[in-house]
Amino acid sequence: MRPMSLDEVAGQKHLLTPGSPLVSLASDKTGEQGSVSIILWGPPGTGKTTLAKAIAHSSGRKFVELSAVTAGVRDVRQVMEEALASRDLYGLTTVLFLDEIHRFTKAQQDALLPGVENGWVILIAATTENPSFSVISPLLSRSLLLTLEQLDETDLGALIDRALGDARGLRDAVELEADARAAIIRMSSGDARRALTALEASALAASSSHAGDGKPVVTADIVAMAVDRALLRYDRQGDEHYDVISAFIKSIRGSDVDAALHYLARMIEAGEDPRFIARRVIISAAEDIGMADPQALLIAMAAADAVQLIGMPEGRIPLAEAVVYLATAPKSNAAYVALDAAIADVRAGKIGRVPKPLRDAHYPGAKRLGHGKGYKYSHDSDFGVVQQQYLPDELKGTDYYQPTNNGNERDVSARLEKLRSIIRGK
Repeated sequence: MRPMSLDEVAGQKHLLTPGSPLVSLASDKTGEQGSVSIILWGPPGTGKTTLAKAIAHSSGRKFVELSAVTAGVRDVRQVMEEALASRDLYGLTTVLFLDEIHRFTKAQQDALLPGVENGWVILIAATTENPSFSVISPLLSRSLLLTLEQLDETDLGALIDRALGDARGLRDAVELEADARAAIIRMSSGDARRALTALEASALAASSSHAGDGKPVVTADIVAMAVDRALLRYDRQGDEHYDVISAFIKSIRGSDVDAALHYLARMIEAGEDPRFIARRVIISAAEDIGMADPQALLIAMAAADAVQLIGMPEGRIPLAEAVVYLATAPKSNAAYVALDAAIADVRAGKIGRVPKPLRDAHYPGAKRLGHGKGYKYSHDSDFGVVQQQYLPDELKGTDYYQPTNNGNERDVSARLEKLRSIIRGK
């Protein structure tokens, strides 16, 4: 079912617009547009190999494929020599597709440079790791870096439907129920190869157990059996999505680490966007742990950054670490409640003028208006705190922040009491 042209490629629309490097390369049959090399960076099953083969097939170029897992410097040099000979003798340009280039050592990548620099080959390299860290700078600077994205549900559905009816696929040999189709899409997590593998296994399972008339029918139960993976009732746009994330947050808030990990696992297995999970973890750290353990927000942010950098499935590990930290941390929503109380007062019109000592005194005429007059510079005090009115008159003496006695807020509470007594002159 591998596409033979760029027109058949599902997904990656941002890379296949008219005039884009890939489209130009595929349509350039004479080599007039040069021999720019390309590095394709993206998750597994997003079409890196497919794009390379489609370009070579569409343009009529010679196609050579190497895998960095098995190839060495000798293999690379042999390809370069043959490519040079093909160009000089037959005027034929070679497309070298190098899969998993991040597995090549620096010396192996150096062996590619002469062919890329001199235009002997058009290098199309594929990697699942960040090229900035895994590809040498000279090669990176001589190539276009194109980022592939996971396929969305529409793209995966189109692939499945095509495989069901196409002569290269199942040739309408089975029927696929809507629930089964949705299950395959959900479990594929944006990976086209995984989707087609699951479809093929499910079709074989349905055919082997079919004894009646008509076509074998692939059901959701058959999909679950074929791929040896339980089907989760989880609709990312429906009630289950909101129920599970609600239970997840409430489990963290309730300090039940086991329940929190259970709901995290359900979301991961259902193919939930890990960035969505990470965002909810950040919110939980600020809302439910707050000043009881300020480190929680840093842990949550670090987990979100890690997920963005390394992707899934490895991204589940920092997510789990953050969830365990948050669930077992002391809890306080005092900062969150305090801000909401302040916002409520502002919306109710309890605003008042900024006290004159706090107003900006740097523009001409400010001093004549009394702005800044009487301001006490805190650092002039031995303790860095002075008696001074900061709130408007209408809100003088208002206590928004009420720290708990949990975790770090126990110390904050004692310090806050002293601060307020000094500031307010009590």
